[in-house]
Amino acid sequence: MSMRLAVYPGSFDPITNGHVNIIERASKLFDKLIVAVADNTTKSMLFSSVERIELIRSSVRASNVVVERAPGLTVDFVQKSGARVIVRGIRSGQDFELEHAVAWNNRKLAPTIETLFLLADDSVAHIKSTIVKEIARNGGNVEALVPPMVNSRLKEKFSAAKPKKKRP
Repeated sequence: MSMRLAVYPGSFDPITNGHVNIIERASKLFDKLIVAVADNTTKSMLFSSVERIELIRSSVRASNVVVERAPGLTVDFVQKSGARVIVRGIRSGQDFELEHAVAWNNRKLAPTIETLFLLADDSVAHIKSTIVKEIARNGGNVEALVPPMVNSRLKEKFSAAKPKKKRP
């Protein structure tokens, strides 16, 4: 019997409690889950790929999860890894529309690879990395939205970026 292997790709900038929920649930379905950290060229990244990998590793408890950088096309990475399944999290109907189009195109590029959609738990379905960064950038509390290490690193990133107030 071959090992059941899947890849969960994303930019994870930063990883949120929603991502962690999908990772932990997917890790129970497969013998090994590779979290593939992509460099999304359409997004401006707050954290480097090295930082994102470190944050994911510090946030995930499942022993069968490995985290790797995945440059280039996701399907190419999946094929090189030996996996046949891509895991994607779905928060809303809007997510489904986008993910459906991506899955369709991936299938055209690599017909042997299947995409498995996991619905986000209600408790984390509202969390989006872009919104987390905006809240943190403006001094808001994101403690309930991200793992502890991510919360600390966001505070560091944005406190360093703010100019010091001059005293009168």
